[in-house]
Order: sequence, then structure tokens, then C-alpha cells
Amino acid sequence: MVMQQFHLENLFLIDIETVSVKENFLLLDEEWQELWTGKIGKSLPPATTAEEYYPMRAAILAEFAKVVCISFGYFNKENNEWQLRIKSLCSENEIEILEKFVTTLKKLYANNQNWIFTGHNIKEFDVPFLCRRMLINNIPIPAYLDFQSMKPWETPVLDTLHLWRFGDYKHYTSLKLLAAVLGVPSPKDDIDGSQVGNVYWKEKNLERISIYCEKDVATVANVILRFRALPVLKKEQILFVDR
Repeated sequence: MVMQQFHLENLFLIDIETVSVKENFLLLDEEWQELWTGKIGKSLPPATTAEEYYPMRAAILAEFAKVVCISFGYFNKENNEWQLRIKSLCSENEIEILEKFVTTLKKLYANNQNWIFTGHNIKEFDVPFLCRRMLINNIPIPAYLDFQSMKPWETPVLDTLHLWRFGDYKHYTSLKLLAAVLGVPSPKDDIDGSQVGNVYWKEKNLERISIYCEKDVATVANVILRFRALPVLKKEQILFVDR
């Protein structure tokens, strides 16, 4: 998608946080321990057991993980100045999160048919993960999320990872690095992705995870503005709903 082909007010920015379905490998029953071992067999690092690899990898595999937070945001203009409104859905109950997210999407699409899902690496991680977990939890997948049924040019997605690749599909750049190189403030000053599982299982602190997730949405928004050669948002231009 060419940068100038979209309107900022049509962007629906999302980020998700996921954790393993069990706190550790030993809490899986025997069948699922075998399934885990089979899943990661070829990618298992040398001198690492399947049990040791579980906390390192399980949270990003939809068969062995669950969604604990979805943060989303959108641009709107107030007094000729862009603002970003961000809201989060967080819960230990994954079905509750997914159902509320689908309800939110239905309300948004009732008012605007031109929403474009926007985020960093969402085409290869966030959206497929959400769809797989919806299927697992018997939640109908909304047609506008079912990217595999669409032609490439019909997919309503804007992925900052792909924008930065400029056609170089061997190139992977983290959001943190992309924000740094573009001079975008990246306020992830608390935890990083590798710590989300520990914060969830040990601290039981969903609010901390929510704040972390929302910061990703704000960072992506500012990266998008940099791609459009527009000023990044000031702190007072980012509004958090229900916080």
C-alpha cells in the first residue's frame, strides 16, 4: 500500500500481547508435552530441552498461547490538530477479550467501511494470531480479518515492517529499532516483550501489560506520521480511553 493512498482517520492501529497457555512446560498434560516437543523439534537450540524452550517460545505460537491484551487506537482531528485515541481490552479470560474486540470492530465498521488495520508486523503475527485464537475458541472470524480469503491488493492492512522493507523481504527490523532510526520517541521504558509472560504469571499485573501494549500503538502511530513527513504526536495529543 502506497503511503499517500490512505487517510490517517481510516487507520485502525492494533497491538496484542500474548502469553503461554500454561505457566510452564510441566503444567502441560502428557499429550500436550509431546505436541510441544514435536512442534519445536527442528528449531530447538543446541543444549536446550523442550522444557527450557517453552518459556522462550510458547507465547508466540497460537497453538500454545493465548491473548491477554489487545490495544487499539485511531486518529482524529481536533482544532486542526491530530490526536490519537487508544483503548485496551485486557483480561485473563481470552474469550471475553476476543468477543469484545469483535463487537468493537462491528461498531466501527457500521460507521466506516474503510478501516485499515495498522501496526508493526501485524500481517505476519497479530492478525493471524487473533484469527487462530478465534477459531480455537469457536468465535466466528469477521470477514474483514480473514486475509487469506482476499487477494493481496484487497487486504486492508498497513504494516510498518513492510513499509520499511521497501520490497526487501529478507529484511526484518524491530519496532524499537525503526522508531530509533526515525527519531520517534519510544516510551517503552518499563518492560519488553520477553518479560510479558513473567508479569502475567508471576505478578498478575494486567494493567502493566496494558500500558506496555498501548505504548506500542502510540509508537506505530508516530512512525506512520514520520512516513508521511508529518510532526510526531506530543504527549498531550495521545488520549487513553478508560485508563
